[in-house]
Amino acid sequence: MDVELRTVTERLRREAGVSESYERLVATGDVEELAEVLAAAGQPLWARELAAVRLGAAGDSRAFESLVLLLNHRDPSRCAAAAYALARLGDPRTARAAAALATNELRVAYALYPVRLLTELRAPESAPALITTLGRRLAPHDPYGKIALACVEGLGALGDPRARPVLTQACGFPRLAAAASAALARLPG
Repeated sequence: MDVELRTVTERLRREAGVSESYERLVATGDVEELAEVLAAAGQPLWARELAAVRLGAAGDSRAFESLVLLLNHRDPSRCAAAAYALARLGDPRTARAAAALATNELRVAYALYPVRLLTELRAPESAPALITTLGRRLAPHDPYGKIALACVEGLGALGDPRARPVLTQACGFPRLAAAASAALARLPG
């Protein structure tokens, strides 16, 4: 079990309390048992999250829908766990879903992990979604500075020349100027 998965399981252990169900879900190697948890009615959120993250990390696409829902959750630790699992899932729908979440202005407060996931995936949808999201954050007094910074850093990591105009504009914002200059320096040409 890697560090990220261990962090998730320890957090969920605290949520589950003393629970035989928790111990069974952590110990099982049976993907069918994990998939049953996602399909069964009345399962607590911690159980669904644990099953989805373990299935996603194992590359089982039955976890996709649950992980996308968790990626858009109000709890950042659930978003981080979902992003971790989605990055390992290898499902071709992941980048499209992350791009939709990152660019949804009604859910912009929860866009940080979709933005980071898009950067990690390096998919064709990544740069256009980050450019769109960053462009919307370049307004005076925008309250989502962390999301803007994640977009700037992501665009620098992706190195897509289409980001040059929005990164140049970001240089005019004190909270983004240093990161935007560094991102521009990473672009080809």
